Amino acid sequence: MRIGLVCPYSFDVPGGVQTHVLDLARELRHRGHRAQVLAPSRRTDLPGYVTPAGGALGIPYNGSVARLSFGPSALRRVRHWLRQHDPDLLHLHEPAAPSLSLLALAVTDRPVVATFHTSSPITRTPLAPLLRPLLRKITTRIAVSEAARATPGMTEIPNGVNTALFAHAEPLPLPAPSIGFLGRFDEPRKGLPVLLAAARALLPAHPGLNLVIAGAGNPAALRRAAGPELAARLTLLGQVDEQTKARLLRGVDLYCAPNLGGESFGMVLTEAMAAGAPVVASDLAAFRRVLDGAGETFPVGDHVALAGKLAALLAGPARRAELAAAGLRRVSRYDWTEVAGQLEEVYRAALTAPRLVPAGPPAPRPR
Repeated sequence: MRIGLVCPYSFDVPGGVQTHVLDLARELRHRGHRAQVLAPSRRTDLPGYVTPAGGALGIPYNGSVARLSFGPSALRRVRHWLRQHDPDLLHLHEPAAPSLSLLALAVTDRPVVATFHTSSPITRTPLAPLLRPLLRKITTRIAVSEAARATPGMTEIPNGVNTALFAHAEPLPLPAPSIGFLGRFDEPRKGLPVLLAAARALLPAHPGLNLVIAGAGNPAALRRAAGPELAARLTLLGQVDEQTKARLLRGVDLYCAPNLGGESFGMVLTEAMAAGAPVVASDLAAFRRVLDGAGETFPVGDHVALAGKLAALLAGPARRAELAAAGLRRVSRYDWTEVAGQLEEVYRAALTAPRLVPAGPPAPRPR
């Protein structure tokens, strides 16, 4: 199959959807398909099957800042890419976001599979009335989780993870005990202040504690927020590539996801489990579904409860080993060998399914 994958978010900034699209394209090509990717980006180091569509604009979206590409020049790039690669089928990611996926949906006449990654229903967006006619062009709708289901009847296929990358990475040498955090640490919904407060409570009993933080943000502001004692126990790696992320997750004693909301899946949880890192996460519905008992959870925003969970695990190597083993068993269902197989079935069905397209303008009445 010739499969066109379109990502709305810029590859210049790491993110779960971007990683998902790149990994999916790699797996599809490994399976013999001609997968091509279009995404906003100015990078020159992308694989040859990725077409960078230029710069993007940061726009508040789903509680974060998404870097999207829209407008006449973006539309021209989409049209050119479609003509150049002539896909049998398009797999669009986040087609309701004002970016390349939506533009591709507007101009294509090919079968469309669409994956919805966010937990914000389309029906609640201000553009909903304008989007509905376009979204009727979609042949098959996929939600990555129950939380991402915008409408009934969507097929649930989770985000995939390259388990081998994380399982076989060389652990990053880190002081023990170490707790890891991944994400844009100045983004409120990622919940890092909750982890900082919990870590401060742990310092008297664990003066050698280290928080290892990877992600974009203002390091000086983070150290001020941590306070003088904890600031000395921070290891800030900045924005990291996939290999360094895997090494980080292999090297930490615990991984913590203190997110406050807005999560529809939690790819970092599957990555941590694949790396063998015991996971402690806030008890968001999406996180509970991904972990399914293979990690510890605590009430959202409750730093006292988080401190208690972390303290017990730091003092209990047997429980950490138990969680690590449970995570490795659980994550096998998210491996790309499983997820890509499910998507192939959807693609084959979409190619033969009757297509519903938006009704055109009403015919003029006879005079």
